Amino acid sequence: MRSSPRATRLNADDARPVIRVACGVLMRASGEVLIAQRPTGKLAAGKWEFPGGKLEAGETAYQALVRELDEELGVQVRAAQWLTNLRQDYADRRVWLDTWRVDSLDGEPQPREGQQLAWIAPSQITQFDVLPSCWRVAAALQLPREYVFTPPQIGKQELLEGLSNLPRACLLRLRLPALDDRAYIDLAKRLIGAAREHEIGIVLDRDPAQAVELGAIGWHATTRSLAKLQWRPLPQGCWFLASAHNATEIEAAHALGADAVVVAPVQKTATHPDAEILGWDGFAALADAAGLPAYALGGVSAADLPLATRHRAFGIAAISAYWPKLARIR
Repeated sequence: MRSSPRATRLNADDARPVIRVACGVLMRASGEVLIAQRPTGKLAAGKWEFPGGKLEAGETAYQALVRELDEELGVQVRAAQWLTNLRQDYADRRVWLDTWRVDSLDGEPQPREGQQLAWIAPSQITQFDVLPSCWRVAAALQLPREYVFTPPQIGKQELLEGLSNLPRACLLRLRLPALDDRAYIDLAKRLIGAAREHEIGIVLDRDPAQAVELGAIGWHATTRSLAKLQWRPLPQGCWFLASAHNATEIEAAHALGADAVVVAPVQKTATHPDAEILGWDGFAALADAAGLPAYALGGVSAADLPLATRHRAFGIAAISAYWPKLARIR
């Protein structure tokens, strides 16, 4: 797992040209994905990237994806699933990548433009000299669709026993503000070890250096901690997720190199009854402009994942939906 390099903070008067690109992630049943090396004569020649190209006038992103993969690789797309909308900022341009996972196609990819091709596991991208945008695509490929938060009132034993009821390979944020730091660290150590059996990645939310030291899969920044940061607080190889409620906070997360944002609240929740509700349309507007994978939080459950995806969500995040027994008891 790797994450994107720290980006430069942007202002409202940014005059860099915007380039819109359809990006295709061709994926084999084994989980390998296809990357291509940009040929001599092209900008950034020698760099590796995911196949795709610029949208032409009047094209949708999907139409551009189909055309580009035919032109570059000689394949015809049969089934593709929208993955996420990503933004990569360069000194002289801003690139938006409408990113699709291609699971079914006709033909075997061929280097029609003289480019080198390689099938790799997403984690192997660290071994290639890739365009900066590839880090964001690789992160989106490896992040799970479901992000679970611990209920603030859950007991230690309930938490450990409840791991088997959570979605396999999800992310789990240890969010227990009532615990003192010593107790939080002790529980985190136990939880990280116990979660491995279920392939669950534990995300901590206290000191980011502590998350790395304890072997957590990532660190979650609250809006308060996000506002205090000046640069990405984690090394590449540890997920950096951030809470956001508006465009300003999302932009801050993007500028600091976050791998994903949690946008809330979509609907009214018991934990934040007075918060301004986004609704699905409000969420979609923020998620589509985020340039990062965006999880929908607030009154949602795994059953809402198709609805969330239609509103430009990468995935869903929730508390009570994943702990129904605890919610009924208390």
